[in-house]
Amino acid sequence: METPRVLLIAGGGTLGSKTASELLQLGYRVDVVCLEDKVSENGNLTFIKARVDDAFLTDFFAKNRYDAIIDFIHYPDAAFYEHRYELLMQHTKHLIFLSSYRVYADEEHPIRETSPQLLDVSRDEDLLANEKYAIPKSKCERLIRNSKYRHWTIVRPLISFSNIRFDMVTTGASVLLSRARQHKKILLPVEAKNLVAGLGWSGNIGKMFARLVLNEKAYGEAFTLGSGEVHTWGEVAEYYTELIGAEFVWVDKDTFLENATLNTTRDWGLEFDRLFDRTIDNSKILRVTGLTPDDLVCVRDALVLELAAIPANHVFPPPGGPEAGQKVHEKMDAYLNSVRSV
Repeated sequence: METPRVLLIAGGGTLGSKTASELLQLGYRVDVVCLEDKVSENGNLTFIKARVDDAFLTDFFAKNRYDAIIDFIHYPDAAFYEHRYELLMQHTKHLIFLSSYRVYADEEHPIRETSPQLLDVSRDEDLLANEKYAIPKSKCERLIRNSKYRHWTIVRPLISFSNIRFDMVTTGASVLLSRARQHKKILLPVEAKNLVAGLGWSGNIGKMFARLVLNEKAYGEAFTLGSGEVHTWGEVAEYYTELIGAEFVWVDKDTFLENATLNTTRDWGLEFDRLFDRTIDNSKILRVTGLTPDDLVCVRDALVLELAAIPANHVFPPPGGPEAGQKVHEKMDAYLNSVRSV
């Protein structure tokens, strides 16, 4: 019997790397199309450096056929995806679309796959017109669900941390890790402190991804991917304090936005995600994949693993570039100094 082939599109990042590793362990051949320079040491793993567009895919599929495709690309324009998913569906037995847990509104707890989405229930016209992540994800989901195809699966992972990505509310690794190393305090919004964090380890998510591939029970279904642990952002902050000595100062949301970010408009990720209760019911993904809680690594232990795996002297690139990153540090320092001097 021929070994099944799986294509990971834009699979060179956090989730793609963990998913590829799990697929190889399960006996698949894996091809990864990505922008990164990567070298494979496994005969069943091939990296293809390329920018994915329709011309590339048309030529690529003329020469290659895949049993399953996992598409990690984010499509801010759902109208564009209407053509793209047709192209992908026609060249595989199983397409897995990367959505996000951020599509969910804050109306049902714990969150289930059938819980209301922001696109379904929000009356915020600014959000519906201008948010570029959760709303397009929901629109792409609708396109898939309303299509003539049924060999698809939608996945909605939680925020997935790894040694190349760490999140503390909306503060990323470039601020979190660098300020901890310098023994500088970090501002966080107090409104998030006692809310359940939508946070999960990329290794657990990769296990779930891999066990959905060519799983007929997953066809035509959506899944929320996460361990089901319940940790508030305040508890996650305590892990970072314990493990890397990070010191946090909890301030009101407006003070946080003014002194710890460069936002000039609404912060969609904070307002419509991190300030929501993200308790999930993961029973569906466990049932369909056959995984159990014992197969998953808890958040604290996973943080220990990933923090230890950070390359020596690694500097996390700040969103917006070095100048933007420096500006955030300067604003935070200025606020903390002003409070200290009062």
